[in-house]
Amino acid sequence: MNKAADKLLVILGPTAVGKTALSLQIADQFHGEIISADSRLFYRGMDIGTAKPSLAEQSLVPHHLIDICDPDETLTLGAYQRLAYQTIATVVQNGRLPILVGGTGQYVKAVVEGWGIPEVPPHHDLRHILATLDGSELARWLQHLDPDAAARIDPRNVRRVIRALEVTLVSGHPISHLQRKTPPPYDIFMLGLIREREVLYQRIDQRVDQMMADGLLAELESLRQAGCRRSWPAMSGLGYRQLWAYLEGEMTLAEAVERIKFETHRFARQQNTWFRQDDPRITWFDLGAAGIKTAVIDQLQNWLHA
Repeated sequence: MNKAADKLLVILGPTAVGKTALSLQIADQFHGEIISADSRLFYRGMDIGTAKPSLAEQSLVPHHLIDICDPDETLTLGAYQRLAYQTIATVVQNGRLPILVGGTGQYVKAVVEGWGIPEVPPHHDLRHILATLDGSELARWLQHLDPDAAARIDPRNVRRVIRALEVTLVSGHPISHLQRKTPPPYDIFMLGLIREREVLYQRIDQRVDQMMADGLLAELESLRQAGCRRSWPAMSGLGYRQLWAYLEGEMTLAEAVERIKFETHRFARQQNTWFRQDDPRITWFDLGAAGIKTAVIDQLQNWLHA
C-alpha cells in the first residue's frame, strides 16, 4: 500500500501567509490533493474577494470542496465535516496524500479532532423564546441542564448559550454528550505557517490592492445583478461587506478599501487564536526565514517515510 495511505497533512495559518503557494508545491512533490478548509472558498462566483486559487492553479493538482455552494446557501459545520471525511477517504483510497488547507480554524479542528456535531437543525420558534430571556437566566438554565457545556461556554456569548440549550432541549441529550470527539483514523501532521506581524499586514494590504485591481468591485456588482442580497451570510465576507457599504453610499471607495485592510488585519489575529504556537500537535514554520521551504520539505519526507 502507498505510504501516504494512512497519512493526513494539514496546512494551517492566517490569511495571506502563503498557504496556497506552499500547498501547491507540496501537493505536486508528494502526489497530494488539496482539500479546502476555508469557508470562503465554498461559494461559486466569489473568486476575487476570497483569494480563491485560480483555475490555472487548480489545474496543477486536484482541488476539493471549492465552489460547492451558491451564495444564498449555508454549509453547516456538520455538513462540511462529512464532506471532508468523505473526500479524505477517497483521496487515501486512490493512493494519494490528502492535504487539508485552510484558515478557518473551526473547520480544521472539526476534522482533525473529530468533533461530534449535533444534527439538530435550527428551531426558530424555540430560539425566539430563548432570546427573550435574560443572559444570566439562560446561563443558569444551561448550568442546570448541562454543567459540562456551561463550563466551556462563555455566558456572555448568548448565541452559543442559546444554541446549546436548543440542541439539548430538542434532542433530549446534553449537547456536551453529543459533542464528544472521535479523532479520525489517520496519522496527522499539522504544519503551521506564520510570518512576522508587520510582514503579514503588508502582504494583506498588497493582496487587497491586487484584488481591487483584478476587479473585486465589478465582481460584487455582478453578484448583485444576479440577485445576491446584502443580508446573505456569504455577503458578510471581508471585501464584499465593505464594498457593499460603498455601493449603498455609506462610505467612499477609498474608505471601503482601507476598511477591508483594517478588518483583514483583525481577522488574521483572530485566526491565530484558533491554533496556539505552543500547541504540541503543530510544527510551526516562519515563511519569512531563509531556507524554510527546504526545511518544510525535509520534515515532510521524514514524516511520510516514518
